Amino acid sequence: MTLKAVGCALVLSLALASATSADETCLSPFMPKITGQEDFIYAWTLGIDGVGDGSDKMVVVGANPKRDDYGKVIHSASVGGRHEAHHSGFTDDRRYLWAGGLDDSVIYIFDLVPDPAHPVLTTTITTFVKDSGGVVGPHGFYALPGRVLIAALSNDKDKGGKTGIVEYTNEGRYIRTTWLPKDAEYGYDARVQPRLNRMLSSAFTGHNNYMRDFGSLIGDAEAMKHFGKTVIVWDFHAYKPLQILEVPGAPLEIRWALQPQNNWAFINAPLTSKVWLIYQKDDGTFGTEDVITIGDGKSALGTLFPVDISIAANDKFLTVDTFVDGMARIYDISNPHKPKLAHEEKIGAQVNMVSQSWDGERMYFTSSLLANWDKKDKDNEQFLKAYGWDGKKLTKKFEIDFIKEGLGRPHIMQFGQEQFYKNQIFAAEAPGLNVVQR
Repeated sequence: MTLKAVGCALVLSLALASATSADETCLSPFMPKITGQEDFIYAWTLGIDGVGDGSDKMVVVGANPKRDDYGKVIHSASVGGRHEAHHSGFTDDRRYLWAGGLDDSVIYIFDLVPDPAHPVLTTTITTFVKDSGGVVGPHGFYALPGRVLIAALSNDKDKGGKTGIVEYTNEGRYIRTTWLPKDAEYGYDARVQPRLNRMLSSAFTGHNNYMRDFGSLIGDAEAMKHFGKTVIVWDFHAYKPLQILEVPGAPLEIRWALQPQNNWAFINAPLTSKVWLIYQKDDGTFGTEDVITIGDGKSALGTLFPVDISIAANDKFLTVDTFVDGMARIYDISNPHKPKLAHEEKIGAQVNMVSQSWDGERMYFTSSLLANWDKKDKDNEQFLKAYGWDGKKLTKKFEIDFIKEGLGRPHIMQFGQEQFYKNQIFAAEAPGLNVVQR
């Protein structure tokens, strides 16, 4: 293509992207912003021995009530074996959906262009630990221009919490590793606010802990000392740590405010049942404030474990999922320093991830935290549930029992929309490796 043709194609692509539908509010700002009704939910799912084929898989569920496949399982793409499937994320053009396993650090790249209802596994990266220089546990997959940022959890020397941030090209070629600084070595999430040139990263725990049985873990006082308690403020362009903020309780999901006048983010700390506000001060530095405490600390485990959070696109509501009691709590955050509880709903015996549409009218919930941390016996519900949200209450639309369907434990969700892929202009041939890396 000529330079002029490439430029025209890019302009057309961006124009079409802005007019199509479906997205979740916590995704990277470097991706096309698409709003409205989603057609598909991509649920990255942990396999269970004896349930279906027992393998981790990408499950596609219909989400558009105008389609015949609404509320039904459309497709299931197994990757073979159980790898502790956890998080997934799109590339900046939304062509590829990356997904990883926290146990053996294998990464899977699905191509959505041939048919967004039936993702095709094109690349399997088995060399992540070697490529990265010893990083273990690829957790978050975050779109940057032409590349994917992977926030990880552990390392191959002691399987503890010391870890780093790793980058690959969209197609799966290694670029670089940035190890987290001394006194803030633990990792989990990483999110960028481009207009501030700031990135925040959070801290969880290492492979020794997250692959361990939860009941055994919380009874081990020494092991419980090995959880992160910091949030790092980075100069994003320079990849330079500027501040190390103290946030006790294993700070997890980072959610930047979405409106341009708001220079703050929320982050949940499950071990203390708190949600923290990270906000920019007048001098440009960032401060912290614990603004939500959930429950009274008297549950069976001593904490209700807020495991996932989601900010509405208008920055008016924050949804917080608590794993122990299976509740979703929605807070009015018009004043982010003083959130007020607006609604609460029992989702199930356990609940983990929440994803919401950009228009704020729909929320989806899944059940699994980690294979060895999920509840046992009758409380080990494994589901995807869809709700409507009218600003006052949640109304259930449909639910899928993943055990009954022979699928496993659903974890993170991403959204897809068929028209987006019809409108976008991609190369005639996939630029990916289309081979299994050894």
